[in-house]
Amino acid sequence: MKTLACFALILLTAANALGAGTSDILGVWKTEMNESKVEIFRCGEKVCGKIIWLKNPTYTDSAEGKIGAPIIDRKNPDPALKSRPVLGLRILDGFSEVGDNVWGNGTCYDPKSGNTYRGKFRLAAPGRLLLRGYIGIPLFGRSSVWIR
Repeated sequence: MKTLACFALILLTAANALGAGTSDILGVWKTEMNESKVEIFRCGEKVCGKIIWLKNPTYTDSAEGKIGAPIIDRKNPDPALKSRPVLGLRILDGFSEVGDNVWGNGTCYDPKSGNTYRGKFRLAAPGRLLLRGYIGIPLFGRSSVWIR
């Protein structure tokens, strides 16, 4: 009986994940180690994401910036963008659905390094998003798991 119940639970979970659509990825996601929260939203026909919460929204080390000042995008390679706040920053841009529960053809921006990467993500399970940023091909990249 326990085996049958366990099997039924696995089937229901798989059916939910396979039947996911764009609306299942929209909303707020916690990044790894709960450093920030990102809101994924529609931007025209595409899907984008912006930072809406930071665990540490201000500088705490004078070597990085004025203590108590909001964290800014100081590592951005474009001098005109270095003074914009990280809070509210769009870090996911231009994603479209490319398969079942897979979104790609977009870019991921990392404010910690100032680098922009090609990206893709997929809904690995309800409440679990697997994001991959890469250079060139997905083999050369890094993955991150976000949760609701």
